[in-house]
Order: sequence, then C-alpha cells, then structure tokens
Amino acid sequence: MDIAYIHSLFLKCNSVSIDTRKIESKSLFVAIKGENFDANTFAKDALEKGASYVIIDDKDYLIDQRTILVENSLIALQELAKFHRQYLKLPIIALTGSNGKTTTKELINVVLSKKYKTKATVGNLNNHIGVPLTLLSFNSETEIGIVEMGANHKKEIEFLCELAKPDYGYITNFGKAHLEGFGGVEGVIIGKSEMYNYLSQNDKLAFINLEDKIQVEKSKSLKSYSFGIKKENANVNINSIAANPFVEIHFSNLIIQTHLIGLYNANNINAALTIGKYFGVEDIAIKEALESYIPENNRSQLISKGTNQIILDAYNANPSSMAVAIENFVQLDNLNKIMILGDMFELGKESQNEHKVIVNLLLDENEVVCYFIGKEFYNNRIDKTNFHFYETFDAFSDYLKDTKIENSSILIKGSRGMALERTLNFL
Repeated sequence: MDIAYIHSLFLKCNSVSIDTRKIESKSLFVAIKGENFDANTFAKDALEKGASYVIIDDKDYLIDQRTILVENSLIALQELAKFHRQYLKLPIIALTGSNGKTTTKELINVVLSKKYKTKATVGNLNNHIGVPLTLLSFNSETEIGIVEMGANHKKEIEFLCELAKPDYGYITNFGKAHLEGFGGVEGVIIGKSEMYNYLSQNDKLAFINLEDKIQVEKSKSLKSYSFGIKKENANVNINSIAANPFVEIHFSNLIIQTHLIGLYNANNINAALTIGKYFGVEDIAIKEALESYIPENNRSQLISKGTNQIILDAYNANPSSMAVAIENFVQLDNLNKIMILGDMFELGKESQNEHKVIVNLLLDENEVVCYFIGKEFYNNRIDKTNFHFYETFDAFSDYLKDTKIENSSILIKGSRGMALERTLNFL
C-alpha cells in the first residue's frame, strides 16, 4: 500500500466519505466493512454518484483505475489520515474525558475561531473511524485543528494519539463512564491518561484544571497551562462561577453570561476560555464567543413548553454526569421541581449498584418529584411518596397521557439508548 500515492489522489478530492448516501462530487470513498454489510459492494454506486476514487479491499469489486485496491480499507483510512496530519504540520488540540467532551470541543472551536481558521470534529466522530475522518477534513487553510477522542476501553486513546499526534491535550474529567469496557473507575483513569502519556513522551503541552485532583496528580511531569477558581498559581485565575440555571463566569473584569445550564458546564467553559487565552484571543472576543454558543442535540438545552421549563440533557448519561446534573438541579431556586431520570448504560457488573447510588442520592429530597425510567432503576425501586418507577418508557408515557404536568421545572436525563427526549411529546 503506497500511502504517499493514495494521498496524492486524495489531494485531488474535495472530501472523504464512508457512506454512499452522503457522497459528494469529487470525493474519495472508502469502503469499510461493517458487522452487517460490506461497503465494497457500493464501490460502483459511489463512482456513479460522483466520487473520483474509491478505496476497496476486495479485488472482486475492481472497476477501473479509479478503484484503489488495499489489503484493509479501515487501516488504509487510518494510515492516510496519519500521513495527511504529518503533511499539514498544523497545531492540533486533542481532548478526551468521561463527560463534556463534545460541548468543550465546540466551545474551544467558537473561541479560537475568533482569531484563527479552525476545524473541529463534527458531531461525535471521535473513534477509530471518526478521528481519521476529522484529520482528513483539515486542509492547507486550517490554522488549528481540534480533535475529540472517545474511548470505551484501554489503549484506544493511545492509538488515536498516534494517529492525530496532538501538540496540545485536555482531559475534561475522569468519571464513571464505560465502566464495562474499562473494567472500573481505575481503568477509566488509566485509559484517559494515555493522552498524558503521549504528551509527556513527545514533550507536548497539557491544559490542566486545577480543581481536578486527578488531573493535577497525573500531569506533574508535563508541560502545562492551567486554570482554576481563585487559584493564584493558575495561569488563568477565574474569579467566580454561578449557575441559576445558566452558567455565569466572572473573569478578570468581565462577566460572561452563557447559554449553558449547570455548574457541571463551568469547567467546560473555563477550559475554552483558558485555551483561548493561551492562543492569544482577546478577552472581549472570548466573552463574545462563549456568550454566542447555544447548545443543541439534547445537551443541556433549556426548553419552554406550555407552562413548564425543561432542562433537556438526554444525549447521554453515566453515574458521574447523572450525579452532577442532579446536584445542580436540586440547588436551583425554581419551585415545583421534577426529575425524569433514565437508565445509564455500559456499566457492566457495577450497573445495579450505580443505579442504587443515584436513587439514594435523592432520598432526602422530599420536595422534588422523581420519575425513574428503565429496568435498572426499576430493579432498585423503593417505596417513597415522591418516587415513581417505570420499567419501560412505554409504561411511563402511558402514565403521562393521563397526567398533566404544569407550572414545573423539569430535568430530563438519561443514556442515549433511553431516548428520553420522547418525553417532550407528552408534556
């Protein structure tokens, strides 16, 4: 496989695609095998739809000089991305973490774009396929690349760092996410810290949140640029934060009033602010960028529906993000508070205990009506006046059809598989 030759063909293309439903004219199509399909069978279709070249790994689908035969299409995509990253030589910021990756990535992007031509991971294309596609979206006009990296097992971040070769790294936090794949919280810390290992071995810089003891401990040997709240030893010292419900940051002589909900988003905002400062973005431009960002895709959205105010945070959930969402919601001044909480997935043998912990967190909250949805919560049900348990979403929706909720503040939080945004249809 001559990656330099494939790269020369790639440079003649406008984009890369792995899905013939999204083929663009003059694109490079990479035929990757999935569990239930063989994309080699779509090679001809890709060319007919306007692709300039297709990469295949099955000789039976050779068509003409536009088909590039390789041993493994996925590896070819990854090696092409690695070659392209070295070819461009642009500065790259990589970030990972248990919670807040995508929001932080988007905030960093809006801040840095005030001064630079930036490109960042689209959506959550943050795995062994998404990261290569992100790297291949960068071009000669890109001044800073921002790469989100996700992982659900050890060695994955290590592999993605070898592809992207970041110059800067940030870990949002070390939480109870993907415990099944990582084998527990300690496994999460080891897995996420693979980014620190790469930065250390290659004399690169890490952005560090001094509020996070694990970050501070794990980054002692690294070149770093830090932030903290009322911490004189921080490179960027935040005066104060508040959230009722929107996060407000007091920094220097500025008050930054964001559209993000919850104290748990404060560190995401502060990280973007800090990275902006490091790259020389003016304070007033940082303020403008952070205040302009409006979350979407079910991530901490504030929605008004009828007489209800809803915090929709149904994109994903794990024990760490669920706990901080609850903590933030409980401290709000709002009256008539309701929580609708869905099962948390990928917790393996810790699942029953972690769901029990969440239920126990709310035992003393007698003024908040709590609806727990899903089998895991249902298996941890207890008899309490303001607690309601439903084994399935359908059972809960049947209840809502006969029960009108009005004049309430509502938190909706659950794993993606629960799709709790469906609740909006009944409110």
